[in-house]
Amino acid sequence: MDIREYKTYCEREVLPLYRSVGWTAYTDRPDVLQKGFERSLLCLAAYEGDRLIGLVRAVGDGQTVVLIQDLLVHPTYQRQGVGTKLMNAVLKRFQDVRQVQLVTDDTPKTTAFYESLGFKAMENLGCRGYMKA
Repeated sequence: MDIREYKTYCEREVLPLYRSVGWTAYTDRPDVLQKGFERSLLCLAAYEGDRLIGLVRAVGDGQTVVLIQDLLVHPTYQRQGVGTKLMNAVLKRFQDVRQVQLVTDDTPKTTAFYESLGFKAMENLGCRGYMKA
């Protein structure tokens, strides 16, 4: 597996990856997803050969705050360390940033994963997150 910066958006490989994890809110509006990629602070991709198998996308100013917008791994490659390697690469890149945040599903699986990387639930830090949906 090779992790590298994802600089040139390629709909032909990105949309199938998002579909594979059921993120149809993104695939229903591919033009918006492409703009999101283009305006991201950083995108890193995991490849197995020439196949895109995982992706992490970060937004923010890169100095005081970074938000992990997307982390996805093709189901065939989940639980093989791909997501961990992608996240560790982002965390290393932004190791001096005060706040690295994310919003994710509230499931035991995602909780265990992000806590294994050192993330803490906002309520355990005396914070509260809000979202306008």
